[in-house]
Amino acid sequence: FQKTMTAETNTATAVAGGAHRYAIDVRLFMLTITTAMIASFYVGVMFGPEPSPSTLSVNATNVWRELAPRTVEVELKVEEPVEAVDDSMMTEDHEPAGQHLLIDIKNVDSDFLDSEERLADAMVNAVKEGGLTLLSYHCHKLHPAGVSCVGVLLESHISFHTWPEEGVITLDLFTCGDTPLLPTIPKIEQLFGVGGNPITQWSHELRGFRKGSKNKKPHYLDNDSDLGFWIFSPLALHTKKQIVSIHSKYQQIDIWDLLEIDDTPSYEDAKRANLQPGDPRWTTPEVATPDRLLFLDGTLQSLSLSEREYHEALVHPGMFAHANPKHVVLIGGGEGATLREVLKHKTVETATMIELDQMLVEIAREHLPTMSDCSDLVGAADNCFDDDRSNIIYGNGQKWFMDRFGPQPTEKAPDNLFDVLIVDALDPEDEVEVAELLYNDIAFISSMLAGLADDGVIIIQVGTAPNIHDPRADIGVYSRREFLFNMFENHTDVAAMFVYEEAHCGFLEPHSFLVVCKDSSCRERWNGEIDAVDYEIYDRISPTKSEARALVHYDGATHHTYRTPPKAWETVYCRREPTPFECAYRWLDPEMELHDYVIGNEEEGSFKIEWYNNDEDSKVVATVDIPKGSYIMPEHLASSLVVSDKSLNNLRLNTEIVGKGEVKIIEDLLKFIDTNGHASNAEGLGLNYVEVGASFMIREAEEQNDANVGRWVPSHPSGKRPVYSPVYERHRLSFDVFLVATKDIKAGEEIVKYQGVWEE
Repeated sequence: FQKTMTAETNTATAVAGGAHRYAIDVRLFMLTITTAMIASFYVGVMFGPEPSPSTLSVNATNVWRELAPRTVEVELKVEEPVEAVDDSMMTEDHEPAGQHLLIDIKNVDSDFLDSEERLADAMVNAVKEGGLTLLSYHCHKLHPAGVSCVGVLLESHISFHTWPEEGVITLDLFTCGDTPLLPTIPKIEQLFGVGGNPITQWSHELRGFRKGSKNKKPHYLDNDSDLGFWIFSPLALHTKKQIVSIHSKYQQIDIWDLLEIDDTPSYEDAKRANLQPGDPRWTTPEVATPDRLLFLDGTLQSLSLSEREYHEALVHPGMFAHANPKHVVLIGGGEGATLREVLKHKTVETATMIELDQMLVEIAREHLPTMSDCSDLVGAADNCFDDDRSNIIYGNGQKWFMDRFGPQPTEKAPDNLFDVLIVDALDPEDEVEVAELLYNDIAFISSMLAGLADDGVIIIQVGTAPNIHDPRADIGVYSRREFLFNMFENHTDVAAMFVYEEAHCGFLEPHSFLVVCKDSSCRERWNGEIDAVDYEIYDRISPTKSEARALVHYDGATHHTYRTPPKAWETVYCRREPTPFECAYRWLDPEMELHDYVIGNEEEGSFKIEWYNNDEDSKVVATVDIPKGSYIMPEHLASSLVVSDKSLNNLRLNTEIVGKGEVKIIEDLLKFIDTNGHASNAEGLGLNYVEVGASFMIREAEEQNDANVGRWVPSHPSGKRPVYSPVYERHRLSFDVFLVATKDIKAGEEIVKYQGVWEE
């Protein structure tokens, strides 16, 4: 080995001194070059910071072809070694981590891309502009065209390759230092994007392993951040343009325009560009509008092309759960879109927004103007922040409520309690101090509830929706959300809670929201039918000057999808320990028998009807043995007539009309409903179930012990249904109508139910 090194050193010296030509084996040549690079790096570190180029010209046509034992002619030049680098330039706490920047540029001048000298000069200047230290570099002129260069940095390396005929250069910059690389992107574009109309794609990644969150950079390049995932990491994007990047007193604010390569024109884009059938631009992003994304502390808050779906889903379900919201308060929502949606309700007299960051509001006015645009609403100001009903308070929302409605108030409370409170802040799962304070403080929760009227409603966006594979909520990623739910569930001022999801908010996964009611009467409005919600929208939402619909996504049919919590919420809820009582009744037990009455053919069923007292009274008798736990007449009970309290009241009012003819039919119907109907056990639902099948003929007993059938789902052990339970919300109809055998029933026995069987 020593002999080989000596021979190679002598050869290198001879070449440098006389520029002679030799025929050498390619493998020996590569070993020589590698040794020279290592030596230059070592000498450079020892003797100086000034970069000194080394160039290598290889006269070979297909250098990327697999290397085989063969000889080529080369000319090698090695300059003097670089000077030593000052040790003070090294970071004391050197982590096994770095930054990796990839930049691809096309439409670049072909002569520039084939000029070794010009490219090398651009590389040296790029390194200098980035505040980095170049130790040495090597460039290779390829044939028939193209250049490859690599530069050894004190911090790591820079390299690139060019395709002159295609006008393309791809560049790779990796550093282990603390100097941010993102600011170098414009300079690299300027230095290497020579001529024509260059198009740039770039990607930035944090590489390696860092010790902890304390080492995260203030520009939030962390791979776990939304800013890193949506903006910095993707390379193949058509448009990636920074609009705002500034650190306010409270948070980092970033706004970017984003357009993906496979994006296509929207309906509005097509109208604006007058696209006609067959136009190739239908399938390209050429005339598509970029999406404008807002990030706070690296977390994605909204996307301009889908923010209306998000904010309508946040605001309107809870607003319509209140019969007449006049005074509304918002915590957060500095973009203005939540305020915009609130002001669409004609009932609203005051809309108070408490926002911590005034700079965010000012930036949103300028760079996110559509979010606070109320100009099309009849009777509203052009900008929602300037509306007469709006009251913008800059301060800490938590402190504001605690100071006025906390256990020891220090400020005078407003003259009117609030009807609706909307919390539009960070997601509960965000690992930031603000989220911890907002979602884990029982005193703050109590102060919010104290600030509401007796029928008040709280609306909170609660982050990414769960899925059926999630672990128990209190030990997983969403433990803070679970703690928030627990605080509301156990609070004496809370009567009902509803959770729902919206999948069209623009985020990668469905987003979830929580509505909390101080009075159970909101359950009736929450479960309103499609036509009822559509009428409420028609009656309450302000008209527009353009005569376009004020709401683009939310309507009665959309709300219908919110009424029942998705399966994942039930699944995760039932992983609580101890398992909630009602989770044992999520489905009918397949081991149990079903026994029904067959009308017109009693022999095929399990029951028969026997009449007595001159056929004025009847009873139901079993014709087969029925084991305990079997389901009794499930088909008949599932066909029960559903009548709302409002419908019953209207029928009763009709019977009081004097001089309007015969009302006996209505009176008989009401009597039948009173005898054979029962109210839902879901408090405040306002629905009644009337047995219209054979089950209404089952005789009732005054004593429970005399009955042999009873409710499928017994009363909750606590004596009251929980205020939050996806199980009860998903299965309330089954829980309200199904009967089971409470003991073994022999053939020939009469079926008897307790007269208070449906009472909770």
